[in-house]
Amino acid sequence: MSEQDEYTLPEVWTWDEASGGQFAGTNRPIAGPTHEKELSVGRHPLQLYSLATPNGVKVTVMLEELLEVGHRGAEYDAWPIRIGDGDQFGSGFVAVNPNSKIPALMDHGTSPPTRVFESGAILLYLAEKFGAFLPEPHAARTECLSWLFWQMGSAPYLGGGFGHFYVYAPYKMKYPINRFAMEAKRQLDVLDRHLAGNEYMAGSEYSIADMAIWPWYGNLVAGTIYDAAKFLDVKSYAAVDRWQKQIARRPAVIRGRRVNRTWGPEEEQLAERHDAGDFADRRVT
Repeated sequence: MSEQDEYTLPEVWTWDEASGGQFAGTNRPIAGPTHEKELSVGRHPLQLYSLATPNGVKVTVMLEELLEVGHRGAEYDAWPIRIGDGDQFGSGFVAVNPNSKIPALMDHGTSPPTRVFESGAILLYLAEKFGAFLPEPHAARTECLSWLFWQMGSAPYLGGGFGHFYVYAPYKMKYPINRFAMEAKRQLDVLDRHLAGNEYMAGSEYSIADMAIWPWYGNLVAGTIYDAAKFLDVKSYAAVDRWQKQIARRPAVIRGRRVNRTWGPEEEQLAERHDAGDFADRRVT
């Protein structure tokens, strides 16, 4: 198919299961479970069901950062949800997240247990629960939340937009790749201009805004997602590059990005995480 081929719109859209692409086997236009499968439950109050995609890494980084500063109540069990296999459509997972997207969290430390879904909501829930990584002064708190919600609104253009058409679509299409490459670069410019005058997203204080944005845009600039660093000329965003390297060195970030990881070098994988000793067992610092 050439870039000039035009899609003729049907009068009423219907689901074409043979539409192609890497995730064609799991994407569908309806919600709800496809099969019965209970979720595992470990010994800690916090039970995370996730995968080490950028959205999943946000939460494991947050939990590891909480533990790093001494919040023992943030100990957690992390269970992999293999989205390529359709685990997100199991009945147990759908009960925690009716939207069938990772990550999802159950807090068994409340009565009744509290479910939390959407990565930004989980970050905010944990920040408020433990009183950490959310600035207290009104102006800084508001700035942090503004950037948190900026990420939630912007990243779909990077992931479902640029990432999909650049990497996962069944063939290369000029219009959507150009459209979303332009938007990805505009977003990087937004970040670069802001970070040129701020150490972190909310100012001088590391926060959940950084934890939300880094797994997407930090990894994009580092060249670890989409293999598009050269294509997008990411090194031209010097302030973003400085910020992403600064965060990447944090011990909790090094640990968090490995939790629920089931691909890549074996020493970087930690499919399940149940206590801090799991990292030592896999030679992860």
